[in-house]
Amino acid sequence: MTSENDETAWTSEEKLRLYANKYYPSFFVGYGSGYSTDGAPLVGYVNHDDYVVLGNQPNFTRAVPTSSIWSYSTIRSLNIMVNRIEERMGSVLTNEAKNHWLGIAKFFRAMEYARLVRTYGDVPYIDREVGDTDYDELYKPRDPRNTVMDAVYEDWRFAMTNVRTDDGDQYVNRYVVAAFISRLALYEGTWQKYYYKNNSRAQKFLELAVEAATYVMNSNRYDIVTDYRSLFTSKELKGNKDMVFFRNYDAAVGVTHAIASYGNLQESTNNGPTSDLLKAYLLNDGQPWEASSMAGANNFDLENMIKTRDSRFEATFYSKPELLNRGSLYYVNKFIPREVEMLVKVDGGAMPSDFTGDKNETDAPIIRYAEVLLNYIEAKAELATIGGPAVSQDDIDKTINKIRNRPLAQEAVSRGVQKTAPMNLSALPVDPSRDPDVPALIWEIRRERRMEFAFETFRLEDLKRWTKLEYMDNTLNTDLLSGGWVNFPAQLPGELAAKNVNILSVVDLNGNEIVYNGTNGAAMVGFYKNQNNKPRLPFLNLPNVNPYLTPVGINQINEYAIRGYVLQQTEGWPQN
Repeated sequence: MTSENDETAWTSEEKLRLYANKYYPSFFVGYGSGYSTDGAPLVGYVNHDDYVVLGNQPNFTRAVPTSSIWSYSTIRSLNIMVNRIEERMGSVLTNEAKNHWLGIAKFFRAMEYARLVRTYGDVPYIDREVGDTDYDELYKPRDPRNTVMDAVYEDWRFAMTNVRTDDGDQYVNRYVVAAFISRLALYEGTWQKYYYKNNSRAQKFLELAVEAATYVMNSNRYDIVTDYRSLFTSKELKGNKDMVFFRNYDAAVGVTHAIASYGNLQESTNNGPTSDLLKAYLLNDGQPWEASSMAGANNFDLENMIKTRDSRFEATFYSKPELLNRGSLYYVNKFIPREVEMLVKVDGGAMPSDFTGDKNETDAPIIRYAEVLLNYIEAKAELATIGGPAVSQDDIDKTINKIRNRPLAQEAVSRGVQKTAPMNLSALPVDPSRDPDVPALIWEIRRERRMEFAFETFRLEDLKRWTKLEYMDNTLNTDLLSGGWVNFPAQLPGELAAKNVNILSVVDLNGNEIVYNGTNGAAMVGFYKNQNNKPRLPFLNLPNVNPYLTPVGINQINEYAIRGYVLQQTEGWPQN
């Protein structure tokens, strides 16, 4: 074992690489590590309109906390990295290596600042190492979000120009950089358009998102070649062309996770899909259920939905109503391999040990090519509404239609699953449930994201950047408290028991709620709703409450004041 200090750590490129390696687990969470699931899919994000939770729905912050503020430890660490490369490694690194590693540092720094402004809006911008007695810098006022994001934009530009196109297996390269820029610049562009209503700044970031996505798309390194579920359940994603970047798990080196265990069809969960999400899936004719002429379009029985809905539906949910999912009765099995499901549910075998506890070894997608394609088409469509060129059918074909044409698993085909019809720009679906504020094309692009990323980590951030948290208001959207369609007499007759009187209920397609009273079991057919499910507390249009941005704590405001500085509260929260 050896130890490094600030005097010995900057003498070779390999030591610089080791320094940069520490950022990977925090920026590329994947499925987490061990039992830690913060930032991971399935269980790391449950507060949005895709999830119904048994009992009280998660609430938004409604009051300024006593103590809470941002952390700048990562920013400080990255500023040190930039400084040491520039000041101490001139004779150690070639000019190419120097610019590559500066690009890596600035890429990570830009990612962290983008995260900070997504959370808080205005934040202090610091791009140098700060000493512990430099109070003017330590307690500097919050800079405007636009000032911070202009600096982030420049870091992105530098990284896209200077990071190596190949730095070795499992290391960040220029394509990974560009893929993340397509994600983060899309976020900022749509935030500027919908929240700040600043179209000129929206254009700046949306054009960068298109440019970054185009760079990845034109590389011919990536493709849509894998069936949907295998993207999330493979023990080896190396070489998979659907992956721009992934996180490798290997018990031999002590790196495992627990995400597959949370969906292994043996573990119970209180979280499941809302009726709202289930209704959003397209039929395989490319139409929403209310507009489709397909037989069974308005039949939400699980077996029928598997045959008639977009193929991602079958790949996401277990094929029968399942009591292990108490929130919805539809069990999310997107993260468990088909062969394990077959072993446990059909063959009656024992669960393999590596799909229990925190022993999971399935690799985690970090950023997929499908996301790059959807980032591209959304940014193009948004630009078209503020003076940019119109979206073409070719744009649709090389993005949404390419994704819809991904291979189907043989198990899915045997269940009657079909590929969804291509989107036709001249004949977009006429969805009677479309938000009238959203153009039809953008509405369908957003639907595509919802199907593609169900139970991953995007939905809440998407709703925020579109300024559409109203979709999560239980008063405005009653489909958020109910789950999957169940025929209780036929599928789960054992639940029609005294224990569920005045607890079990169903909701029909007209929104009528039928509560089980002990004698009306034959009527218990509809979207399952537990009477213990309670809505979110109001969070919209409340004075001094802004669910889109996070407040800082009273203690921190007071600490600034004691030292003679002023810390402004986050926009939309009380300033005293």
